Amino acid sequence: MKVTPTAIPEVLIIEPKVFGDARGSFFESFNQKAFNHATGLNLNFVQDNHSRSAKGVLRGLHYQVCQPQGKLVRVVRGAVFDVAVDIRKGSSTFGRWAGVELSEDNCKQLWVPSGFAHGFVVLSDSADFLYKTTDYYAPEYERCINWNDPDLAIRWPIQDGRPSLSAKDAAARSFAEAEVFDRDPY
Repeated sequence: MKVTPTAIPEVLIIEPKVFGDARGSFFESFNQKAFNHATGLNLNFVQDNHSRSAKGVLRGLHYQVCQPQGKLVRVVRGAVFDVAVDIRKGSSTFGRWAGVELSEDNCKQLWVPSGFAHGFVVLSDSADFLYKTTDYYAPEYERCINWNDPDLAIRWPIQDGRPSLSAKDAAARSFAEAEVFDRDPY
């Protein structure tokens, strides 16, 4: 696998080796030993999640203030623009974001460490988005930052106006009001 740091070095683009011919293709989507070796991380994933969304749906920017989750994310059908925002107050990249297109065609994955808010917008007619987490979902600790916060200035590739948001995401806090991490949570 190929590992490429983004503009925020802890956020990594993971590209598996894809083997293909006229019959189709094969790739190993996850191998703990290979992942740890290639990234230099030693992680234990405890939960797999699958999200299906229609074009224009934006989910995020989500994080948990306790039980923070690292996420290894990928798309198995369709395409999304995926974003990680550094919310570690003492970090040199605090308040900065990194984004990448993930699709069934490019097979890329994104490693989003704990201490980051995460979100994505669907670019295709629909998308199946899968992700592994390093801690369990804890709804009482979940928080959300406004997707279009001017302090973050994320350049979402959104056409035709506003994205489709859940009620929770529409009521998200501004980045200035958000609970952030005073130190690195991992």
